Amino acid sequence: MPDILRTSLSGLVAFQKALSVTANNISNANTDGYSRQRVELATRPPSAFGDGFVGNGVQVATVRRLVDQFATAQMRSSSNQLGQASMYADAARRIDDVMGDSRNGIAANLQAFFNAWQTVANDPASVANRSLLLQQAQSLASSFQQTSLRLDAIADDASSRIKASVNEINGLAESLARLNERIGVAQASSGGQPANDLLDQRDKLIVQLSRQVSVQTNVESDGQVSVFIGNGQALVLQNTAVPLATVPNALDPTRLDLASVRNGTPQIITSGLSGGEIGGLLQARERLLDPARNALGLVATALTLGVNAQQASGMDLRGQLGAPMFSVPAPAVLTSGDNTGTAALAASVADLGQLTNEDYVLRYTGTAWVAQAGSTGAPVAVAGTGTAADPLRIGGVALVVTGAPAAEDRFLVQPTRAAAGALRMAIDDPRVLAAAAPIRSVSSTGNVGTGTISPGQVLDPTDPNLTATVTIQFLTPTTYSVNGSGSFAYTPGANLDLNGWRVQISGAPAVGDTFRVERNAGGQADNRNALLMAGLQTRGLLDGGQTGISESFRAAVGELGEASRQAALAREAQEAIAGDARAEVLAVSGVNLDEEASEMLRWQQAYGAAAKVVGVADDMFRTLLASLRN
Repeated sequence: MPDILRTSLSGLVAFQKALSVTANNISNANTDGYSRQRVELATRPPSAFGDGFVGNGVQVATVRRLVDQFATAQMRSSSNQLGQASMYADAARRIDDVMGDSRNGIAANLQAFFNAWQTVANDPASVANRSLLLQQAQSLASSFQQTSLRLDAIADDASSRIKASVNEINGLAESLARLNERIGVAQASSGGQPANDLLDQRDKLIVQLSRQVSVQTNVESDGQVSVFIGNGQALVLQNTAVPLATVPNALDPTRLDLASVRNGTPQIITSGLSGGEIGGLLQARERLLDPARNALGLVATALTLGVNAQQASGMDLRGQLGAPMFSVPAPAVLTSGDNTGTAALAASVADLGQLTNEDYVLRYTGTAWVAQAGSTGAPVAVAGTGTAADPLRIGGVALVVTGAPAAEDRFLVQPTRAAAGALRMAIDDPRVLAAAAPIRSVSSTGNVGTGTISPGQVLDPTDPNLTATVTIQFLTPTTYSVNGSGSFAYTPGANLDLNGWRVQISGAPAVGDTFRVERNAGGQADNRNALLMAGLQTRGLLDGGQTGISESFRAAVGELGEASRQAALAREAQEAIAGDARAEVLAVSGVNLDEEASEMLRWQQAYGAAAKVVGVADDMFRTLLASLRN
């Protein structure tokens, strides 16, 4: 039955709760992650009379959070993308700074090194010039080593950040699981009413988690939320957190993989993870850091093999063929920890022109060897059988297999990764620098024709007869003999290859004209090999003979510079998107103090009105009692 006192008291209680909610909004105006709340009022069930229904007042149906789920999802996504873009841009900038150091980096030292060879070519007999060249060579080797160490430091820092992100993810997952449990209990005990403050805390944790890695969420019927990452691996299952861990990569123990650990068993999920700071770190490692380290090693390898080959083709001040100037390690082959066979692979550079800055994963199928690019997984052709006589050949690398591989055994081939850090000087005596050519050509003073002979070019410095004297005598204007033997047709300007060298004879020699190719005895003033060394800077050694040493390094630096610029622009764009997404959320969920003041006044007036009705009910009751006494 309707009761004016109870009806007015229901208003007092409801409006008091509304005032409390408004006060709570005002108090949390600056609380990060807080969503403003609103009281939802509903009429109490009315009482029926013969002539209709009379209401019994008001009640609080629920206290609702003002949340736009779409805007919240957009903020979560933008936070995820910003985390990835920030980490990627930071790594790109740091790697670009290391590789592109214009003052005392590799580019400057490469130029100074080849300039020093030109200085030696200007005065080949000068020991002082040769000593300065050795000093510059040592500076160049040191710059490769220091650059490699700085890139290694960036790699170590990336691993540390990955570990820190994993620890933060695990902490957030554990907090989400505990919140899920509290939300389930709270909502069950309140008849399904939303636990608004706990839900705010959970949403905030999910946004923080999205900053670290891409997540998918699923809200269960009891209000608890499950969180998934990667290719659907569970991170939070209602009130249970599934931890992540970092484990050494099976092929490269220095490289960290991420694993989901359930029942103590790790499941590698690295390839499925994306987004957030974890995604940015993994992306920077694969797209920037690994290529930069390999490109640096490729230049170091090309420098070493090119300079050493030219040294071997020249003659030093002692009259000996030049000794190797630099040393680098052979290509690395890492064996998977999961292999069950006994195979081991020994690698060497077989073709510098085919060498790239790519790593390769080599796998034995049980009947054949197959390979794929380490960065993309694309298949790569493999030639050869793996024997010493017919090694496996992939990307300019030769591989000799010993032992017996088992099916699915894998190996990681890193042709150049370690070259820059291990580049060392192999000589310290300026007299062993090979500035001269080991051979020379001579035209007899008695020649009467117009024939001329080129200075000579070394093709194979290992030929045992390289410096043996060879006499070429013309039998007729169109034929000649070699050391008195044979009769060979003469073609002006054609290559004449013998004993590991090459010359060309041009013009019109006369009968009896004689030319000699002999050891370059006393050739301390000869600068032919020094000039070839100076020209090595631009000679095509890489990419099938299309790219020189300095050009290869400039290309790598240019690519990194462009990647760094694009990454910085992407981060700026994501910062703007994230700011807009947050503004959209705050437009709905943020506390507006002016609006809350208006709400406070509205509820205060309603409360005052209800209080007056209570006063009227009290007066009526008192009047009724007084009339009964009379």
